[in-house]
Amino acid sequence: MNDRILADAHQLKKLVREAEAIADESIIAMARLKQAMLAARQNPEVEVHTGQRALMRLTEAESQALAMSTNLLRVHDELSKVARVHAGGETGIPTEVPADATMRTGSELERAAA
Repeated sequence: MNDRILADAHQLKKLVREAEAIADESIIAMARLKQAMLAARQNPEVEVHTGQRALMRLTEAESQALAMSTNLLRVHDELSKVARVHAGGETGIPTEVPADATMRTGSELERAAA
């Protein structure tokens, strides 16, 4: 295998893992934000409906972040397939992404049909 292909493969592997980690970190950050928002709303001096629209928007953002994470898994899977073809001599173990990890949800299917 040519050195350029090997260097590109290692760079892509690093960048995919970095993108996946950042996606996970954003999901964690939103979960912490939601927890803090709900805790703040439990203050007896705050009306129960306070921040409801913000919570709804945050929930939508969480859904979009999870969709992004799923799409990154699909990218990872596709790049692994490319690596098997073009960098087949690589001694590393290719990434195996189970099919159910990248299945579309009902809302994704609805958006794709629209």
